[in-house]
Amino acid sequence: MTELERLAQRAGEVRARFAAFERASYGSEWSVQELLLGLMTDVGDLAAAVQRIEGRRPSSGTSEDRAALEHELADCLWVLLVVAERYEIDLSQAFSTAMDGLVEWLGDQER
Repeated sequence: MTELERLAQRAGEVRARFAAFERASYGSEWSVQELLLGLMTDVGDLAAAVQRIEGRRPSSGTSEDRAALEHELADCLWVLLVVAERYEIDLSQAFSTAMDGLVEWLGDQER
C-alpha cells in the first residue's frame, strides 16, 4: 500500500465517523457539495494561516501559526481524498497525469 493509499484509507475511516455524527445530529450526512463548501472554508483558513506566517495578518509569533498551517493543509487534503474516493478517482494517477500535462505545457512555453 502506498502512502497516499494509506492516507486515503484513513481519510475514509474518519469520514465514516463524521457521516455517522451528521446522521445522528442532522438526520443525514453531508453531500459532496457540502463537503466542498467545507473545503472552501478550509482554504480560507489556510490562506489566513499563510498570511499570519508571512506577516500580512496579526500573528502570535509562536509555533501556533505553524500548527494552524499544518492543520489547514491536512483539512484540505482530507476533503480532497474523500471526494476522490467518493468518485473512485485514482488520485495518484490523476496527479501524475496532471503533472505530466503541466511539464509538457511548460516545455511548449520554453520553446
